Amino acid sequence: MTTAPRSAERELLPTATPARTRAALRELVRPHRALAAGGALVMVAATATGLLTQPLLGYIVDLVTDRRPAGALTLPVVLLVLVAVAQGVATALGMSLVSRLGETVLAELRERFVERALSLPLDRLERAGSGDLTARVTRDVSRVADAIRTALPELVRSSLTIVLTLAALAVLDWRFLSAALLAVPVQAYTARWYVRNAGPLYADERIATGAQQQQLLDTIGGAATVRAYRAEAGHTARVTERSQAAVDLTLRGVRLVLRFYSRLHVAEYTGLAAVLVTGFLLVRGGSVSIGTATAAALYFHSLFGPVNTALVLLDDAQSATAGLARLVGVVDEPAPAAAERRRPADFAGVPTVAVDGVGHAYVPGRPVLSGVDLVLRPKEKVALVGASGAGKTTLAKIVAGIHRPSSGRVDIGGTEPAEGAGAVALVTQEVHVFSGPLTEDLRLARPDATDEELREALRRVGALGWAEALPEGLGTVVGEGGHRLTADRSQQLALARLVLADPPVAVLDEATAEAGSAGAGRLEEAADRALEGRTALVVAHRLSQAASADRVVVMEDGRIAESGTHDELLAAGGPYAALWRAWAENRSSARP
Repeated sequence: MTTAPRSAERELLPTATPARTRAALRELVRPHRALAAGGALVMVAATATGLLTQPLLGYIVDLVTDRRPAGALTLPVVLLVLVAVAQGVATALGMSLVSRLGETVLAELRERFVERALSLPLDRLERAGSGDLTARVTRDVSRVADAIRTALPELVRSSLTIVLTLAALAVLDWRFLSAALLAVPVQAYTARWYVRNAGPLYADERIATGAQQQQLLDTIGGAATVRAYRAEAGHTARVTERSQAAVDLTLRGVRLVLRFYSRLHVAEYTGLAAVLVTGFLLVRGGSVSIGTATAAALYFHSLFGPVNTALVLLDDAQSATAGLARLVGVVDEPAPAAAERRRPADFAGVPTVAVDGVGHAYVPGRPVLSGVDLVLRPKEKVALVGASGAGKTTLAKIVAGIHRPSSGRVDIGGTEPAEGAGAVALVTQEVHVFSGPLTEDLRLARPDATDEELREALRRVGALGWAEALPEGLGTVVGEGGHRLTADRSQQLALARLVLADPPVAVLDEATAEAGSAGAGRLEEAADRALEGRTALVVAHRLSQAASADRVVVMEDGRIAESGTHDELLAAGGPYAALWRAWAENRSSARP
């Protein structure tokens, strides 16, 4: 079970409940039970071997107390060396097995998280905000990874040391164990108090960090608009507010940890004093030797490190658990229906696209589309035009299967867009160039494409010339850390992917908007060639794209205002004619 936390502005991705988080962890570990058992057995052997140190030291104390000759010390000293070597080897092997288990589980968790994150509906991510997902991918994954790599092996070793050391105290004399256990109530209370307070605190800190990252992304991403409207002060104040909230929660965590340590010190003093007093009384009464009392004191002193480590690791455990719950929350998100998905080859020819009574609202009660009816005939190119906010992009994403309509349906050759995902391709103005060779970037659309097919796709969109002129031709590394492509070349790359994917239906959402006036004509020609032979819906950024379309659909306030060819709509003198006149006048005034 997961819960979906809400903020005043966004509906965050869900966070798993503690019970579901533990269940998910068991599911991940279950296939590796043999590795877990092997690591546990080796760690038990290593810990048990190390516990021979204190009795040997106690034996040496007894030999010295009884004034035995120096040669009598040879055997226990040699045994101490052997114990140290055996413990070191066994500990290294055990820690290696535990670490391997942790890394294997972490890798599987990452794979599940990434797989599910990539399949989340776009509208779900938009409601949550990119900052929430970014915080989970970066900060939460990092915390869980650090806990598995460092905290998990240490916690296993410390826990075994505590249990076996207490058993060893009981073997020496049950009264030593009773004295040592006087520290347990203080430690148990401290641990319970810490867990009760740390869990909610770390969960709140994760949410605050996600909100902070979201605000930073919004501010930086819209920097040009912020400057244009002189809104720097307001955005800076919001970033400061979100950052301060995150810092305040972090400082609360620091204060919590300091109080945690101070209570642990009280427990250490209580237990050690009790063991020393018990040893004094037992030696005076002749119940145990000085060496045995020494071994008992050393046993308890050796617990300082493991007990403190185990309790301190609660800090890492709480932090990692909070992060793990957020990752499991995403992993448990329902996967989109994938049954009977149809590929482009499953369609006989180019299908008709029918939009029937489609309405959509991102926020209940605030529709952005209402009663939209539209039919795209096979191989017809339809341009969507209208003012900003008219609903063009929303309709385009619904046809592409990115959003599911709140009402109505879209039919593509007898199936809905989500089921016929391979039949529709969407190209937007926000093109991502993946880091790697240009050939691999192209093969994202068709992994089995030959080099000649890659060249043909580039040639079709007018990109082969500059692609072959790159330093290493089509093998040139592009994207982050490689050769940076201009906006128009990145868009041509996206259009070449469209050609390779070869869907019968294509949706272009202002796919030439980022080219700038210099490359606009060239990019529009590339788009026309890429759309040849397909049913196409084009959100037109420039009305020249609309003029070349088979039909123009004008949208106003989420509805279709008029539809017809370019010439028909100009003659009608309606909204499209007004848009065309304004656009033509703007172009004329912009010419030198």
